[in-house]
Amino acid sequence: MCGLFTKGRAVARLAISQVRHERGRTVLVVLAIALAVLAVTLLASLGLGVLQTGEERFDQAEQDVWISGEAVELTATGSVENPITDSHDLASDLEERDDVEAATPLAFHAVYVGTEPDDLELVTSVGVPGTGSDTTEDGEGFSEGDSHYANGSYDGPMSQEIVIDPQTAELFDIGVGDALYVGTSQANAADREFEVVGVSSEYSQFLGTSTVTMPLSELQEIAGTTGSDRATFVTVTTADGVDRATVSEDIQRSYPEYDVRTSDEQFESMLREYLLVLASGATLVVLALVAGIALTTNTLVLVAVQQREEIAALRALGLSRGLIAGVVGGQGFALGAIGGLLGLLATPVAAFALDRLATSVVGFENLLRTPPSIYAAGLLIAVGIGTLGAVVAGWRAARYARVDNLHT
Repeated sequence: MCGLFTKGRAVARLAISQVRHERGRTVLVVLAIALAVLAVTLLASLGLGVLQTGEERFDQAEQDVWISGEAVELTATGSVENPITDSHDLASDLEERDDVEAATPLAFHAVYVGTEPDDLELVTSVGVPGTGSDTTEDGEGFSEGDSHYANGSYDGPMSQEIVIDPQTAELFDIGVGDALYVGTSQANAADREFEVVGVSSEYSQFLGTSTVTMPLSELQEIAGTTGSDRATFVTVTTADGVDRATVSEDIQRSYPEYDVRTSDEQFESMLREYLLVLASGATLVVLALVAGIALTTNTLVLVAVQQREEIAALRALGLSRGLIAGVVGGQGFALGAIGGLLGLLATPVAAFALDRLATSVVGFENLLRTPPSIYAAGLLIAVGIGTLGAVVAGWRAARYARVDNLHT
């Protein structure tokens, strides 16, 4: 036991001596390992975020059953087809069921908005029948609900009110009380001016794009769909204690012309549409691990190769291959630990910066997720895999070390 302890101390001293002697190389290796760890934590956190964000945003809708006509494109890149007709009547019929607490038609449509008629941006507009006062982060929301619908006559007074998301508020530098032009084309947007009555990120977080929200009938009015009363979805909240899968099946039998899904089934359906995005998220996680392991191992292998003359000298002095492998492994442990800690310390700052960039580009907040498992993976690669790679590299280097490698 004493002999093993003595050898261990000798290995540690030799490893520390090598690290301190080549300070320039040590700094470069530490930085390389830190970058490898940072790549692991950032790529893995991004991949994990892509996989989790969609499910979380969908859960925030808090709806049990979704009724739709066909697949829809929920972005502001073009017009959105609203396949459900007579949506208000459908919602009313559903609410008469004992197992349904509430049914809500929702419509999505691409609209142009702006503070000036000649300076407009294309965003997604969401039509809702309620007041929305419980979801606004600023302002009171719609004061009159959906009075324009007027039991299907569409001749009630238009509130000319609109709720915008924080991105739209920042884009046009506006807030509650300001005016916003809204239209389905750049030509007709100048004809309708809406007052901002609230700021809410509810639907922008769900859709991942800039949104404005207005009473459903008023969106149908400017979109020209009042005659058919079109909507994208009718969402259902089931009564307490009722199995939503059973409710979904019953509604599907009653309305075979529509697709009726539970919230879980609807989420799975959306996942299939965005399979490429999910595959990219999973690929990022795997790529992060593979790249981090490869970069860390190769870096420490290069350290061993660059010390071939020192290793040859140690072999000439009679040190065993195992002891030399321990020396190189000790260096790998020290360098991996320092570089790993630097990478982990840099992760929160880099993740915050990338998250802000992702928010501005794709609209989703908190897209990068850094749970403890992400940090553990980075540290394991830096210290565990790095040390193992260094030991193997030291063993192989000692095997081929020869006295004739020394310079005379």
